[in-house]
Amino acid sequence: MTSKYEEIDLARVKTVTIAERGSKVTLEDFGVPIKGGKAFKHWLGELPGQLAADRMRELTLALRRAKGAKGRELIWMLGAHIVKCGLSLYFIEMMKKGYVTALAVNGATAIHDFEIACFGETSEDVPKNLARGIFGFCEETSAGFAEAVALGVENGLGLGEAIGRYCLERKVANRSYSMLAEGYRLGIPVTVHAAIGTEILVQHPSYDGAAWGELTTRDFRILAARIERLGKRGGVAVNVGSAVIMPEVFLKAFSIARNLGASFEGLVTCNLDMIQHYRPCENVLKRPAAFGGKGISITGHHEILIPMIFSALFS
Repeated sequence: MTSKYEEIDLARVKTVTIAERGSKVTLEDFGVPIKGGKAFKHWLGELPGQLAADRMRELTLALRRAKGAKGRELIWMLGAHIVKCGLSLYFIEMMKKGYVTALAVNGATAIHDFEIACFGETSEDVPKNLARGIFGFCEETSAGFAEAVALGVENGLGLGEAIGRYCLERKVANRSYSMLAEGYRLGIPVTVHAAIGTEILVQHPSYDGAAWGELTTRDFRILAARIERLGKRGGVAVNVGSAVIMPEVFLKAFSIARNLGASFEGLVTCNLDMIQHYRPCENVLKRPAAFGGKGISITGHHEILIPMIFSALFS
C-alpha cells in the first residue's frame, strides 16, 4: 500500500559536478593550530577578572581537570560553521592530545567534513546556486555518501564511523583534514545526527532514508552511552555553534542517562556561539546545571574563540 498523496520524482533532478557548483571554502582557508606558549599564558592571565575572560579561564581549567582524571568524558558537539570557518585541525589536534573523548555533529558538519576530505573544498554560494537551480546537487558528494552509507549498513556501523572508514579506506586526498576520518583512526567516536529534510543529500535520488535512519539512530545510541558515562563519571560537554539539532540530541541522551541512574553531579557544560540561542541555553546550560553542575556561556566568533581555547589549553 502506498500514500494517496503525490510524491516528487527525484529521478527528474539534474546534478552538477563540484567544479560546476563552485565552493567558497578551500584548504588554504583552514587555520593551523599553534600552542599558546608562555607569552599567551601571561596574556590570558592578565585579562580582566570579569565576565567572558573569567569564563574562558574557567572552561580551560575544567577541560584540563577532566583530561587529567581517569574515566571522565570530554564531549564536543559541533555545528557546520566549524568546518566552514576552517577549524577542523584544532579539533583533530585536541583529539590526539586527549581533550576529546567523543565528538557529535549534525548532518551538515559531516557533509562539509567529507567534501574537504575528498575534494579540498566545500560551502557553495547558496543564493547564486539557488538562482541557477543547482543548490545542493553536487554529483560527487551524493555518490560518495551513498557508498559510505552502504558500507555502514553492510558492517553495522554508525553514520560517523561509516564516513570516517570510507575516507580512510579510499585514501581520499585530504583525509588528515577530516574529523570523521581521524576520529575513526584514533578510536574516538564521531557521531552524526542527521535530520531528514535538512541535508542537501535528501535532494538526490540516491538518498536511502531507511539506511540513513539506521546509521544515525545507531550514532544516537553511541552518543547516549558516552553521555551516560559523562553523568556517572563526570567531565565536560561543550556545544559549539549548533542552535537546534545538537542541543536537542543532548537533551534526549541526557534524559536516557538520568533514567539509567546517572546523577550528573559536578558536570560542567559550555555553549560557545556568536548568539546565545534558546535551546543551547536551556538544554546544554540551565537544565543540566539543575543537578549540581555548572553552565558556562561564552559569546563570540568561532574562528577566534576556538584558537584561543586551543592556545590556552597548550600554553
